[in-house]
Amino acid sequence: MAKKTANTEKSAATAEKAAAKSGTSTANLKRDYQERIVPALTKEFAYTSKMQVPVLKKIVINQGLGDATSDKKIVDVAIQELTTITGQKAVATVSKKDISNFKLRRKMPIGAMVTLRRERMYEFLERLIRIALPRIRDFKGIESKLDGRGNYTLGIQEQIIFPEINIDNITKLQGMNITFVTSAQTDEEGYALLREFGLPFKNAKK
Repeated sequence: MAKKTANTEKSAATAEKAAAKSGTSTANLKRDYQERIVPALTKEFAYTSKMQVPVLKKIVINQGLGDATSDKKIVDVAIQELTTITGQKAVATVSKKDISNFKLRRKMPIGAMVTLRRERMYEFLERLIRIALPRIRDFKGIESKLDGRGNYTLGIQEQIIFPEINIDNITKLQGMNITFVTSAQTDEEGYALLREFGLPFKNAKK
C-alpha cells in the first residue's frame, strides 16, 4: 500500500506541475472560449451570430450509493469527498419512492451530488482534463456518445483519480457520473464544444 501511495502522490505531483507550467487558469479558460472556441465553432457550423454558439452551462457530479440503504455513513463520506474534489458543498440525493425489496424508503439518502457553474465549473473542468483523467490506468480517451440533446455524461469508476483524495483515508472505491450540460441544439454541436474545451474523446475529429 505504501508503494502504491508513493506512486500515486508522485503522479499527482507530476500532473500538477504540468498544469502549472501550462499557465492555464479559470480566467484563461473563459478567455479561450471567447477568443478561440467561439470563432472556431462559428466557422465550423456557419453561425450568423455569437448568440448561436453553444456554451457550457453547468457540470453536475453525481454518485449513486446503493449500499447507503444499510449504512448511512456512506453518504456522509461521499458528500465529504465530492466537496473536497470540487471545492463546493455537495448535497445528499434522496429516493423518490418506497421499494420494499431493496429496503428503500421514500426520501432516504441514496447518493450525493454537486452542481458547478461559472468559475468553479471552469476550474473543475481544467483539473479533470489536465490532471484527473490522465491518471486513469491505460487511459486512451473517453467515449463520444452524447444524450441526443447536446449533453454528455462521463462515467468515472474510482474517485482516487482526483489528487485531492488521499488514498489512505478512503473506505471504499466509488464511481461517479459527470454530466456536462450545454446549450447546444444538437449532439454534433455539443460534441464540438466539449472537444474544443479539451475533453479527450477517442479518435476526435472535426
